Formats: sequence, structure tokens, C-alpha cells
Amino acid sequence: MGSELFWMGGRLASRAVEISHDPTSLEKDGFWAIQVDYEGRWTLIRFDEVTGEAFPESPVEKSEGRWESTQNIDSYIDYVSRMREAIAAGDVYQVNACRILRRECPDNLEGIFSQIINDNPAPYAAYFRADGKEIASASPELFLSFTTDEEGVHLKSSPIKGTSVEPTFGEKDQSENVMIVDLIRNDLSRICKEGSVDVSRLLGVEEHPGLFHLVSDVVGTLRDGITWPEIAQAVLPAGSISGAPKSSAIKLITSNEGARGPYCGLLGWIEKRGSDISGELSVAIRIFWKEDNKINFGTGAGITWGSDPAAEWEETELKARRLIAIADGRLHE
Repeated sequence: MGSELFWMGGRLASRAVEISHDPTSLEKDGFWAIQVDYEGRWTLIRFDEVTGEAFPESPVEKSEGRWESTQNIDSYIDYVSRMREAIAAGDVYQVNACRILRRECPDNLEGIFSQIINDNPAPYAAYFRADGKEIASASPELFLSFTTDEEGVHLKSSPIKGTSVEPTFGEKDQSENVMIVDLIRNDLSRICKEGSVDVSRLLGVEEHPGLFHLVSDVVGTLRDGITWPEIAQAVLPAGSISGAPKSSAIKLITSNEGARGPYCGLLGWIEKRGSDISGELSVAIRIFWKEDNKINFGTGAGITWGSDPAAEWEETELKARRLIAIADGRLHE
């Protein structure tokens, strides 16, 4: 240990004292940085020093590198069409179909994350470097927040379904959002006190750099005695980046995409002091990560029967366009 670093929400964590891959480690007091792959592999880092320092400034150089996609426009459109066929057959109602962009990346991601903070100030932006992993996230989506008062530990999940360049959304986006809200309500009911799960906001419109999102909030109060493995089993992976029913959607995603790794997993922090728990776990979308000396960026779209395959491709392009320009040092050209 020695090079580990984590930043999120104005918290800069350094001086790691423990690395774990077991979620039961979160029963120990302390500040934990958390990274979970889409496939459910946990990396937990307990830090001894947490300050309110800004993330260290670092430049990003212009790149002429060519991005390659795991799926081109034709194969992605075919993927979406197959998902629509599965929906028509009643196998699934909604699936999040993704692809990954890659290019050579000999350097670290600190410069890219510095530019994300400056040029794409996402609400759950985070930087994670530990255990051989490096991630720079511009996530706009809250998976779970934790707050504690005399009534217990309160959870909030804010799924995003709906992306547009204008603050208006059609029936497809609205119905998809409601579908995922129902899924998350069901997930939280497995770990929350009876009668505490509620939808505190439905179909809210949020403005983010370069686009708008349709966002809802689902809240609940954690049941006493629930363990972290039980929480993980109940709610992972996030409904907004898998689909409904979740088990069927996961099977379709795995057979068509293979492993997603850090993309569409979780990234965030938990601080535990006795019975008090606070924290924020984001859905790891709009992230860059290093793998095999390449930089990766994932992008996707939610597919329903009402999806137009070409329009879904364009949504993946829209979500990637600004951040790819940042990574290439070309946003302001």
C-alpha cells in the first residue's frame, strides 16, 4: 500500500490502512472507498486520512489515438433488435444494452479526472486508484445514499432513465423510468423496514453538462440486523443498468456483451462510526478505466419495445461525445 487515492464529493482520502474484497469488512468503523464490478467483485479500501482538499490539478494532453468500439453501429442495432424480439416474446421487459470504447493509454487518468471536474461537473464524480485499478468517473447517477438518525439508517436510490438534449421526454422514456422505479422499490423492500419504501420523486428532470436526464427517487429505512452481503444480494447489480425482470436481463446482457468489469458497477464511499452509517454509492456509468494499458469508456441505452434501434445508437453516442472530447483534450477546440 502507498499509492492508493480516492476522491468524491469534496473528500480526498489517502493513507490506506486496509484492502479487502469481502463486503463484511464494512462492519468495521472507518472511512471506506468502495468499488464493485458489474459482476459483483468487491474492492474495499479503508483510509486513515480524509480531508476536504480539492483533487490535485493535472493536465490532459491532446490525443490522436483512435477509439475502437466493441460494437459498431450495425452490430449494436442488431443487438437492440434482438432485445426487442426478446421483449416481444415475453422474456424481458427492459434491457440496458451497452458497448465499450477503447484506445491506447500509456498514462494515468488523473489528468482526465481533473478535466472532468472542471468541464463536466457530475454530481457523483469520483477518482479511485487502488489494488491495481484506476477509475475516473463522471457519474450522474446515485445508486444508494446512507444517512442515519434516531429512526435508523435511511436509504435513497435515484435511477436515471431518459436522456435528451432537450428538457422534454416522450412516453418511451417515462414508461421505462417507471418500470425501473418499480424494480428498485422491490429490491429495497427486501432490505428495508415494512412500509418504509416510498417514491419521493417521480420523473424529475435534471440538467447535466450537455444533456438532460429523467430521474426518480426511491427511499426506505434499512431493517435492523441486515448485513452487507444481504444488501448486495438484494440490490446488485443496479436495476437501471441491467433491466427488468433483473435476472432475465442479466442473462441477456452476459450472453451478448460478456463481462463489463468496473463499468455499470458501483463506486463511492461509506463511513461507519458505531451504529451511524453515512455514504454515497454511485452507479459506475460515464467512467474511464485502465485495462491492459488501454483506456476504456462504456456507454449504453435502455431498450424497450418502443425503442428505435438507430435512435438508441445515437443515445450511446450522445452520452459519450462530451467525455471522449475531454479525454482527448479537444473539448474546447
